[in-house]
Amino acid sequence: MNPRRFLLGCALGVSFTVAAVAAPITVKILGFNDFHGSLQSPGSFSGNPSGGVDYLAAYVARLKAANPNNVVVSAGDLVGASPLISAFFHDEGTIQTMNQLGLEFNAVGNHEFDAGKVELLRKQNGGCIDRDPASCVVPPTPFPGARFRFLAANVLDAGTGKTLLPGYVIKQFAGGVRVAFIGMTLKDTPSIVTPTGVAGLTFADEADTVNALVPKLKARGVRAIVVLIHQGGFQAATSPNFINDCSGLLQDAIASPIKAVVARLDDAVDLVISGHTHTGYVCRLSNKTGRTIPVTQASAFGRVLTDIDMTIDNETGEVTAVSAENVIVDRNDPTVVSFVDPAIQATVASYNALVAPLQNQVIGTLVAPASNTANAAGEMAAGVLIADAQLASTQPENLGGAQFAFMNPGGVRNPGFNSGPYPHDVTYGEAFTVQPFANTLVSMTLTAQQVKDVLEQQFPGCNGQTAQRILQISNGLAYSWSETAAPCSKIVDVTFTPTNVTVIPPAPTAAAEQIVIGGVVQNPAKTYRVTVNNFLSTGGDNFSVLKSGIDPLGGAQDIDALVKYLKEGYRTPLAPYDPANPNLHRPRITRLP
Repeated sequence: MNPRRFLLGCALGVSFTVAAVAAPITVKILGFNDFHGSLQSPGSFSGNPSGGVDYLAAYVARLKAANPNNVVVSAGDLVGASPLISAFFHDEGTIQTMNQLGLEFNAVGNHEFDAGKVELLRKQNGGCIDRDPASCVVPPTPFPGARFRFLAANVLDAGTGKTLLPGYVIKQFAGGVRVAFIGMTLKDTPSIVTPTGVAGLTFADEADTVNALVPKLKARGVRAIVVLIHQGGFQAATSPNFINDCSGLLQDAIASPIKAVVARLDDAVDLVISGHTHTGYVCRLSNKTGRTIPVTQASAFGRVLTDIDMTIDNETGEVTAVSAENVIVDRNDPTVVSFVDPAIQATVASYNALVAPLQNQVIGTLVAPASNTANAAGEMAAGVLIADAQLASTQPENLGGAQFAFMNPGGVRNPGFNSGPYPHDVTYGEAFTVQPFANTLVSMTLTAQQVKDVLEQQFPGCNGQTAQRILQISNGLAYSWSETAAPCSKIVDVTFTPTNVTVIPPAPTAAAEQIVIGGVVQNPAKTYRVTVNNFLSTGGDNFSVLKSGIDPLGGAQDIDALVKYLKEGYRTPLAPYDPANPNLHRPRITRLP
């Protein structure tokens, strides 16, 4: 108000009414990502027994009780790559419990496409899978589908050019403020999903998609915009509360692609909730104007929940502040017990009772952990176990005649075989958690040059590779790679010792061959029979060289090969599997400067 007008009014005895300024509105946004059908607790996080959909829902309920202006969102991979309790029933239990939890919006992730677009639409709209006894088995039946919305702004039907699912939703909160939620997956989804899963679909650039929607949202009077994106970065555990800082987020845009996406976003975007990389962080990253905006991720498997408060000017609709905190879903926290919903627990118990006879079958014994944590060279104990199982399944001449096997690291799921005490009896359910994709094995013929080219494609910058993906290799194969060498020139030496892994113990059958010496292929035209899964055989994870393999022969499912190997393929009777057994010839991969 003009002070001179105020003084004049007082002198004349005129009264003025000063309009009250509307209080800002605070909206509570509760976010998580990469749930992967983890209906039961997947174990501990930072020393705390954590996760399980019952306690995730309890944390959600407690936080919602603090603010009636709330919304629950997910940044993708809600389903797919799930434990047996969810996967066996086509993840219907996950959708049902998320309905009970109160999820409202889920951005599609790459795993939402594992079973193709028809199955994704069934998960949204409901209905049973015909003649499948594992569908529609737990009430309500028929399967009702998701009461929440799957969002897919950058996923287009190739035939119509329209989005397969809605790209965004606008939610109105008390006080009339409106917030837009844009959901999408990473543009590289076709390279990490089997071709049948993405058939008939195209995936657009993430930042371009968001920026094209901003004018439309502004035209509808929306000034608060949240992006739910299934893409992320990696955070180093550099502090006791690392999930709530950003000091370890890698600077390399290839390693942490969310940085490059955010750097191109329109300044109208106020918050980014990310996923895909299974880590936790609360960051502020620069957008295309240089302004920093909050970017979060909540680890994976329902073990962490992001509690976000977004303050919005009630008159302009503009976001004035955002605060965020990652909270561990601690099953030992007594303050959330009263918020646990018995109905959710009953749903989980129903699915568990149905799957328990299969899930609890003991298939082998481990003397020590075989985790999916890679060493400095990229080798995983669980990856070695799986690669050997796949070779054992396809080595007989009539089953493929394989000489060695490659396993993609992303297919060795968390936490590997890492439960104690030891010796530990491994159950079918544990094996399925490590190998949940139901991929089939494919044996093909590759030349020595192609073998080297495949190994070169493990590293970013070589023939279309965008990330470092160290293949797990079977017994008899060994190689070294240089960390500092240029892309496509990193493989130094490759040695192959023909080994029969179908006998106990694995036995060399011929002298070692030097496939590569000093980076040079010794006999480029010589051929080898190599086993991979069908995901890799179609160029998955950007291993395009494998699409050129000839004389392919299909084999068993990966889980069946693993189960058979754990039951009988690696040991004398009753001897447990030992990841340190010298007959495994580890390490098989060596990293050089």
